[in-house]
Amino acid sequence: MSKRRRHIAWAVGGVTVLAGGAVTAYATVSTPTLSNTSAAARPKPAVFTGNAFDACTAPSLAAMKAWRTSSSYRGAAVYIGGKNRGCAQPNLTASWVKSVDAVGWKLIPLYVGAQPPCQSGTRNEKMTTTNAASLGATDGNDAIAKAAALNMKPGSALYLDMESYDITNTACNNAVIAYVKAWDHALHAKGYWAGFYGFSTTSAKAVVNTANHSEIPDVLWYAKYDNVNSTTTGFPFDAKRWTGHRRGHQYAVNAKVSHGGYTITLDRDAWDAPVAIVAK
Repeated sequence: MSKRRRHIAWAVGGVTVLAGGAVTAYATVSTPTLSNTSAAARPKPAVFTGNAFDACTAPSLAAMKAWRTSSSYRGAAVYIGGKNRGCAQPNLTASWVKSVDAVGWKLIPLYVGAQPPCQSGTRNEKMTTTNAASLGATDGNDAIAKAAALNMKPGSALYLDMESYDITNTACNNAVIAYVKAWDHALHAKGYWAGFYGFSTTSAKAVVNTANHSEIPDVLWYAKYDNVNSTTTGFPFDAKRWTGHRRGHQYAVNAKVSHGGYTITLDRDAWDAPVAIVAK
């Protein structure tokens, strides 16, 4: 069962990252092409390298400003949508996004879409073996709409959250891959980059093992709880995959951390990958 269950809606009871962080623009990066909107035709993403965190609810603007000056974190993941998003987001508005961007935060948009048909428990949205592709396209377009409403422009990377499931279940696994591909296609068609969050032993592994390597997400954000603040050391897959600023690593979870008088319950991430581009 996922250690990140608090982050999603349930209806039942590489480079070693730098402390300060840096932002660069892509130059030449080998990126899969998933649609007629090729990698070259899409706006170049902005890449952040440094310490990041993800919290179930976006913190207050006051907390973000305090943490910007008193912590080593410079990247923050925010849950922009999806029917399985687990927490209310009273702070997450277009104004908040613009304000935290202005003080130097780099945002990582995360979307909790349909979950696998064989996943335990009930969800607000589950794919089936027959509707996975159409639902992936629908959810991909919804992710774009949610991002655009928050002033996150084309060229931004949006990350699909796929929680743990039994990847040995062939029918279930095929449904997930069909959903992910359709979600990615929808993003690429509108000029966004497709990221994927999953567990190194299950959902991320399923994407890595996809036979056609040209039909996988642009960026891999993998959960591996080894307390290693790096996107290269201990990378659980082929070291030649997702190179060139295309990896995030969630390495520790559920920590209460205080800076500048504000405490946030968060997961820790090593980041070397694209982030949101916020309209000024």
